[in-house]
Parts: sequence; structure tokens; C-alpha cells
Amino acid sequence: MGGKLSDKDMDQLEQWIGTGPKTFTLLYAITRDGCNATTFHQNCDNQGATVTVLYNPQGSVYGGYAPVSWISSGAWTNNTAAFLYQLRFNGNDKATKFAIRNGQQSNACYNHSSYGPVFGSGNALCTFSSTINSSGTYFSLNGNMDGFGTTFDNQGITAHQINNGNMNVTELEVYKVADGKRIPTQQKPWRKTKTWNEKFLDELTEDIVTFKPLEDLKVKDARILMIGPVGAGKSSFYNTINSIFRGRITQRAGSGSAEQSLTTAYTPYKVKVKFGATLNFRLCDTRGLEESQGLDVMECNYLLDGNIPNYYQFNPAKPINPKSQGFKANPSPDDMTTCAVFVLDATTLEVLSTKLIEKMKSFQTLMNQKGVPQIILLTKIDTLCKDVQADVSSTYKSHTVEQHVDKAAQLLGLPRANVLPVRNYENELELDDNVNILALISLRQILYLAEDFMENMLEKRNDEETEMENLKLEN
Repeated sequence: MGGKLSDKDMDQLEQWIGTGPKTFTLLYAITRDGCNATTFHQNCDNQGATVTVLYNPQGSVYGGYAPVSWISSGAWTNNTAAFLYQLRFNGNDKATKFAIRNGQQSNACYNHSSYGPVFGSGNALCTFSSTINSSGTYFSLNGNMDGFGTTFDNQGITAHQINNGNMNVTELEVYKVADGKRIPTQQKPWRKTKTWNEKFLDELTEDIVTFKPLEDLKVKDARILMIGPVGAGKSSFYNTINSIFRGRITQRAGSGSAEQSLTTAYTPYKVKVKFGATLNFRLCDTRGLEESQGLDVMECNYLLDGNIPNYYQFNPAKPINPKSQGFKANPSPDDMTTCAVFVLDATTLEVLSTKLIEKMKSFQTLMNQKGVPQIILLTKIDTLCKDVQADVSSTYKSHTVEQHVDKAAQLLGLPRANVLPVRNYENELELDDNVNILALISLRQILYLAEDFMENMLEKRNDEETEMENLKLEN
């Protein structure tokens, strides 16, 4: 079968077609076969019913169903069962079928050797003509949806609400649709991990419990600085990690929903295991980011360098400065941030304000200057996808989550590997092994990067000391 179309999407298309169980066989994919009208017709003509699927960079998925074969005759297909559809918009599920209007069946599909799939008069959905070359990350198709709503009932939805106002696609596929019972396929994970079981959970737990900063740096605890908009889930992530190691749901950090940040102080939370031992890192909570309030660039600089004392109360009316009480003018390596974590709500990536994004990027500039590694924690992923909501272990198989990981990576210019989806404990009264595994995968990766940063710090310090010794010898 192959292709990107998931079993869930096939189930939906099968339901819309409405004539019983269907199999879907991939005939044509532009990333595999090239975006070329001739190749499309060679692969897809005279194959019977087909479904065309377009995937765009914004995470929208849409297309059309042709009940009869494509041909290269230059003629229209007359059929009442053809329809257009959308499955997702901006990465969010939005399953909608656009049936053919009464009296428009003679313009269901247009067949021409120079065109890819075309649905409806006036180009309800014209995919492409001739040959389209890849720009590297997507194909800029030369088709359009100018006639959307003419042949097919658009139900008040505009073409812009289908394709985001452009014809750029990361993939275009055409599947042969035939009668028959489909055997669901195991979707290939987009991020590989070990098998999720008790053994893997124990391995992750052991790796984190045995984590220790470099002794030569005289760092007792690695400081993980958590930064993010109000309500993104910084405090909830700490509560989740603390719950895992305490063996019960804990709520040490205040969390919930509010217009302004519930966190008002710099709080370097410790994590203890069930029998009392303290782990060698601190998850440092900060005031949530706001456009005109919250953490600013100078405060972020002081946090990275370790100048701000533990439990310092942020005061928007009186920002901290070197003369403030408790200000650490000569911080030790133990005070410094070893890894910065941007905590982002996966459901709000599209609506983050330009000012907030600019503020986070200004923080990144400081971090890059200091060599501090950066991670994105992508929270609330269970609200993106019903499959993940039902079973957190399907996180790395969800195309929807993958698309939001891509968006987050692009937003802050970080590698995809540095974007870690998590599901925080919020409503539960009992722990869940799969939620634990997902959270610990992320925490372990954060500690790996913190360790890399400390190794760089130690190497830099040793080089500086060696250079100083050489200068003394020269003088």
C-alpha cells in the first residue's frame, strides 16, 4: 500500500464513498515519481476509481475522489459520486466532504494529457500541469482552486480555508480505490525509540537517577531553565516529572489556566525519588512570557549567568539589577543555566503573537552567544490527535504531532530532534506508564544536552587555565 495516508484517513474516505469496505493502493506520489503530468497518466490512467491527496507545509490535507478512471482524452467525466474533501487544516482534524452540486455532474473531473488531476469546472481543484520541479522542501504547484464552490458544494468554506491560500505541497499522492477488506497497517514511527514497555521505563528512570554533573566543574545540580508563554505548561511539566519519581501525582508547582502567569518567582525545583534521595538537576520555573510583561531580555541574561537568587520575586515595576538585594555579582558554575527549555502549547503555535516570538528569539540570541543548548517541549499533544489522546504510545506515529513538531522547529529555528512532545499530568489521579515514558524520554534528552554544555564549559576553563600558565611562563 505505502504512502502517507493513514488508516484513520482511509476509514474516513471509505465512509464518504459509502459503498462498503475499500482497499487503497498507491499509484503515484510526486516525491517518488516526480511531479509530471505524463507520469501521472502513465501510472493512473485506466485504473478505476482513485483518490487524490495533497499535503501542504502548513499541515493541511485535502483532495478529491474520482469514481471512474482517469484518461488522457481531453474530455470531462460525467459522474454524481465524485467529491472534494479536506481531512486536516493547519494540522488539526477537520474532516469535511464537498459533494457535487445538482446539475453539475457533467463537470466532475477533467481528463487531459498535459494536466494532473483536475476536479470541477473553473478549476474547483486543479492540481498541476506539465512538469513541476521541487524547490527542496516542497513543490509549488501551478494549479489553483479558483472555481471551488462552483461544481462542488463548498458549504460556506473558502478555498483559503482548504489550502491556506497557496498550492505549495510537500506531497501529492493518487491511490487506486477498490472493493475489499483492508488490513490496517502499522504506521511507521517518525521518531524511533525502543519498544515502550516496563523495561524501557526502568532504563530511562535509571539513566536519569544516575545522572551527575561533572565533578571538576564543582556543579552539584544541572539547572534547566524553563521559559514559555503563560499557560504553556512549565509548572505542569515539573509536576509531571516529580510525580513520576515520587510514585504518585504531585502538585508542588502551582498550575492551571489564567490570563497572567501563576508563576511569579524564579523557583529551582528539586526532584526527589520515592525514598527521599534528591536527583542532580533542578527544573527552574520562571514567570510566563507576555507581550508587555513577564521575563525580559536582561532578566533572561541574568538567569543564564546565574545572577538571580533562588526564589527571587519578579517585579515588572522594578526589574532586577546589580544593586538589587540578593543579586549574585559573582555566580558560581552551580548557579548557571546548563540547558534552556522553551515550553510551547502545541495547540497555540499558529496564534503565537509576533511580539512573543520576537522575545523568544531575542532570548535565543543570548543563549547562542553563551553556548547554552535549547530544547522545545511541545505540550498538550493529546488535544491534537484522537489516537494520541487514546494512547500516548502512538505519539511518534502521529502525523499530526509530527507536523506540529516541524512547525515548532521552524518557529525557533531549532533542529527537529530538539523538539520533544510531552503529555503532562493534569486530570489524572493515577500514573500511566506511557505518559511517564514520553516525559522521561524528553527529560533524558535535556540532561544529555546539559551534560554536553558542561563538558564544553570544562574544556573552555581548562584551555583558559593552560593559556594563563603559558603566559606566566613566558613572562
